[in-house]
Amino acid sequence: MEIVHEREKVGKRVAWLALISNCILTIGKVAVGLLAGSESVFADGIHSAADIVASIAVLAVVGISNKPPDEDHPFGHGKAEVLSEGFVGIILFLVSIYIVVEGVLGFLGKPEAPEYIALIAALFSYVAKHLLYRNSMKLGEKYNSKAIIAIAFDHKADIVASLAAFFGVILSIIGEKYNIHYLLYGDAAASLIVAFLILRISLKLLGSSIDILMDKNIEKPVLSQYRKVVMEFPDIKRIDRMRARTHGHYIILDLRISVNFDLSIKEGHDIARNLRDDLQTRFPDISEVFIHINPYFPDKE
Repeated sequence: MEIVHEREKVGKRVAWLALISNCILTIGKVAVGLLAGSESVFADGIHSAADIVASIAVLAVVGISNKPPDEDHPFGHGKAEVLSEGFVGIILFLVSIYIVVEGVLGFLGKPEAPEYIALIAALFSYVAKHLLYRNSMKLGEKYNSKAIIAIAFDHKADIVASLAAFFGVILSIIGEKYNIHYLLYGDAAASLIVAFLILRISLKLLGSSIDILMDKNIEKPVLSQYRKVVMEFPDIKRIDRMRARTHGHYIILDLRISVNFDLSIKEGHDIARNLRDDLQTRFPDISEVFIHINPYFPDKE
């Protein structure tokens, strides 16, 4: 319970930090984007505004996902984090579409170079988001939290967006200074690059959440590790079936194994219990192990 409490506490702290930073960056980038005439910085600011909603969504589910199993949810509440991951993916997808529209409109209008302050805003956003991304990803991997990792990818989307905005503004300023007309479209072009990079991240988050909600089997290398542990038990003659699914921040494992047909029910039960305990000791992210025992007839093999 202490680990669960710490996990929930860390998740809320990361979400609150993301929420506060996104509020500050949204106000700053939207204001600078409008005043400095930078479409890419303004689009980046809209992205940060959407991040506020994502941070609130993560805050809402962190406590739910760490609740223990109950009568209505016997497998636990871990998939609440998966929902937040999918929600963040949807938000980023919508933001990318919005930025594409704004970028296209920028190409249709008369291009103008942004003010220099747009460079400062984009650079500040890049540095801030890079630090937030590293911290969030480190904690997300440590606590195996889909919600925290979703926040980290959200920060990563901001990193690439701010970097693209920075170079877009530079190109536009250079185009104005040296009278290179096509470079004046650098800011608008940067907003399209921002949209594409955000779209890629959104699809990655959506794909991951859909796989988990559809109970996709976990990766084969991980299953191979489980299989190796099972076959270390000399009383287990064969693995008839093995499947595992991610349930948020933990894994549920289903096993069908064969043992000698002449073993007693108690002996079979003890083998299954020892196997379960060994798997959960070696792989702390395994929450449940369901084991079905089949009779093994050596003469028929």
